[in-house]
Amino acid sequence: MIAVGGIAMITVITAVAIWQVLASWRARMSIAREDAYRKLAEENLSAQTRLVVQQQRIADDVTSINERVAGIEKLLKDVG
Repeated sequence: MIAVGGIAMITVITAVAIWQVLASWRARMSIAREDAYRKLAEENLSAQTRLVVQQQRIADDVTSINERVAGIEKLLKDVG
């Protein structure tokens, strides 16, 4: 009877130990996923910031071109 109780106790202890090891492994994987997500979000924010700067430059260039075209159109109307 003691042997059966000892085997049951060892089985329970082994099961709990395995459970804890797996829980620890899942926690580490979760932290790794969160770190990867955080890095991806930071890279995305950086890319968006660069795009905003580039879009502003393009908008400024288009405004300048529109002003030049308007000046040329006025000159052509005055000449013609």
